[in-house]
Order: sequence, then C-alpha cells, then structure tokens
Amino acid sequence: MNDTIRLCCPCHFGLESVLKYEITKIGGTDLKVSDGKISFTGDANILARANICLSTAERVLIELMEFKATTFEELFQGVKAIEFERYINPQDAFPVKGYSLNSALHSVPDCQSIIKKAVVERLKSKYGINWFEETGATVQIKFSILKDVATIYLDTSGVGLHKRGYRKNSNTAPIKETLAAGIVDLARVRSDSIVCDPFCGSGTILIEAGLKALKIAPCINRRFAAEKWNNIDSKVWQEERSRAIDNVDRSAQFQGIGFDIDDNAVALTLDNARKAGIKSRLKIEQADISKFRQPDNSIVICNPPYGERLLEIREAENIYKQMGRVFGTAEGQSDYIISPHEEFEKFFGRNANKRRKLYNGMIKCQLFMYF
Repeated sequence: MNDTIRLCCPCHFGLESVLKYEITKIGGTDLKVSDGKISFTGDANILARANICLSTAERVLIELMEFKATTFEELFQGVKAIEFERYINPQDAFPVKGYSLNSALHSVPDCQSIIKKAVVERLKSKYGINWFEETGATVQIKFSILKDVATIYLDTSGVGLHKRGYRKNSNTAPIKETLAAGIVDLARVRSDSIVCDPFCGSGTILIEAGLKALKIAPCINRRFAAEKWNNIDSKVWQEERSRAIDNVDRSAQFQGIGFDIDDNAVALTLDNARKAGIKSRLKIEQADISKFRQPDNSIVICNPPYGERLLEIREAENIYKQMGRVFGTAEGQSDYIISPHEEFEKFFGRNANKRRKLYNGMIKCQLFMYF
C-alpha cells in the first residue's frame, strides 16, 4: 500500500494546535483541523510514523468516506461503495462501532448492523464467498454520524495511543498521557529543561516531559492493530521504528524533579520511569507541598488534587493557597497548572498570564499559565 491515504487523528479538545504542529513535523500534508480531530494525507510510512511518534493523538484512523445519510438505504449504499477489499482480507475480522449525534439515524445498534451488512455484501461480491469466518487480523470499522453526515473509518491503532506501555499501574486520579504530553508541549519543554511536578502521582507528566526532551517517540515500545494487516508491508513498521530510535537525543540535559506526599506514588513514578527508559533523568522524593521550593530556571507542570465532596474541595483550596506561597516568581521560572476549580486563581493568589480550556476526561478544566 504505497498510495496516499487520508488519515484522521482525534485529540483532546483544546490540543488541536499542538497536534497540528506534530502532524506537520512528521510529514503529514493537506491538514484539516476541526474540534477534537485533525485529518491529513500521508502514505503507509506516515501512517506507521503517526502511531509511533504522535504524542497528543488518541489514535490514527484511515478516513475512507464521508457522505450524507438520512435513511438506512443511503447509509447502506454509501458504505457499500467503499473499497473495503483494499484493507480487509477474506479471513479478517471486521467489527463495527461508532456513534450518532443530532442525526435522523440515531439508533447506534441499527447503524452498526446496516454498516456490517453493507461491508459483507461488498466483500461477498469481491471475493465470491458467502461466509466470513473472521478468524484473522482485526480491522476495526468505526463510524460517526454527525448532523446527518456519515464518516467511515478504519482504526489502525487498536488500543488507544495514550497507552504507551510504561504505565501498567497508576494512582487513583491519573492524568491521561496524551493530555500530559499536550501540556508539556504548551509549556515549551526543551532538551535542557528542568521540569518539576510537586504532585507527581504515577509520574505521567514528568515521564512525558522526559520523552519530549529526549525526543523518544512515545509509542516506540508498543504494537498496533495495523501491524497484523496484510496490506501494509512489515518493512514499513521496521523502518519507522528504526527512524524513531535514530532520532533519540541522549545528549539532552533534561532533569525531572518530582514530589508526592504518598510513598507509594514515589515508588510508582520510579517504576514507570524505568519502563519508559528515563529513570536516570528523574529525582523523586516523598514530600508535602509546603516543603517545595522551585529551582531557578525551571518549569512547574502539575495536576494538583481537586475534590468532589465539600471537605475535599476545601482541602484542595488550601493546597492552592500553599502552592501560591511556594511556587516561584523569579526570572526564568514558569508554572503550568491544570485545574477544574473555577476560582483557582483567587486561592493561588495570582492571575494567570494566559489560560486555555482543556478537558481531563469528561472534566472541564483550565490550564493556568504563569511565565
């Protein structure tokens, strides 16, 4: 498969500009940015490179077709016209999942079965067989129907790209790796940055900062669904992994400094950092926020605790006050804090230089930027 492919990467709302820069950097062309996703053009190498190297994409999809569908007949015919035989072999499994919003075709199970039936009819006519065992590789079909426009995709990633492989365990309120990577990018972490996280939890922010600084591709150590597909040469994946390994900058002077009040979190961060290959770059200690002192010329990036019950919220507000006292205001210091608390700045004691709306899972947050 050497011809050009239309690809699409969903991302966290608010990280579109970061992902756009990443896609351009890996060689994607003809970018189209919309809320929570970016579509672009590339070949098989770009497809593999996107999976291995993009730090803020949730997954890499092949965008097959977009068409209007207000009836099941229109949906059936639109799907049946797609050249699925380019990607799906007679023995492959091809499950269907997706969603529908603000559309005449609102029943997702009905849409799933219509799409499945259309694909089966298409492949029956192409392969001259009546029965599909679906025992081979999985080619996941995804659909979205938004305001009566259906878009059909194939998922090349499999497990979401936030699953880098280094975080087998996490503490109770982890930040997603893709979101942490986006914040690291917005904080302009460089190869010689000193990055501090006084609430390091399972170490996600510090690890993503380290990967960025050392130019280690975030998903270099994991596998993807499309690696089992017959139509993408295995050499493509080998080439792109070699390219990613060659790109690593071991001369980077990056340092990560982390604290957490919980001993288990300290051990967890070190274990995850070891799996990510950057343990030697981190210094992690058990300490309370009141003991924190921000080093000169350093960047604080953190996801401080926030409560859901009244008592926890009061405790979180006290932590914000302490943060305001101990976080630096000296030349060369900057702070990037993600919080859902509407009045964070009031408790922190300073207004942010800049704010950006982000979502941590389903929780609407702000990234408060001080520099």
